[in-house]
Amino acid sequence: MFGGRLGAPEIIIIAVLLIVIFGWKRLPDAARSLGRSARVFKSEVDEMKAEGKKASETVPGETVRRDADGTSASSTTSTSPIEENAPRTDNQSGPTSGSAV
Repeated sequence: MFGGRLGAPEIIIIAVLLIVIFGWKRLPDAARSLGRSARVFKSEVDEMKAEGKKASETVPGETVRRDADGTSASSTTSTSPIEENAPRTDNQSGPTSGSAV
């Protein structure tokens, strides 16, 4: 629409619209609130990037030994799968997990 460039007339029109929408007295508060929101958003994005980088780093640890049949030597406790197709008896919607709300 603008070709990526905003000229003086476009900026003046945007400023007038902002003054009409927010009012002269509330415009500084709206700008301050927008700045706070942008700051919070930026900090959340930076935190997500840091967590992603932290998760992608390799951590030295013990190697898992494999048995002759190809399974790991560590013992794991298995749980029974949730019956998704079982009929509901508690008149609630959602998955049939063991926890009641």
